[in-house]
Amino acid sequence: MSVATLYAARRAEPAIRDLDRVVRLDEAMPDDGDPMPAGAGGTVVYVAPGMQTRIVELAEADGARVTIPATAAIPADRHLG
Repeated sequence: MSVATLYAARRAEPAIRDLDRVVRLDEAMPDDGDPMPAGAGGTVVYVAPGMQTRIVELAEADGARVTIPATAAIPADRHLG
């Protein structure tokens, strides 16, 4: 597959918005200090202007929140794990 094809497919993906369910692609450190493992799910509660970062409220961690880059999560309905 060419780079142009991959780029076009990536641009066609829907943007992640507020209240979307997402799955984290790698480990992060939420505000409660307990590590958020890769594969942890949560709900987007804020998308920064320019959509470069998001704040995600975690499902498993009593509502702890973590700020993540836009490329660090995928929509939960695309998660295969």
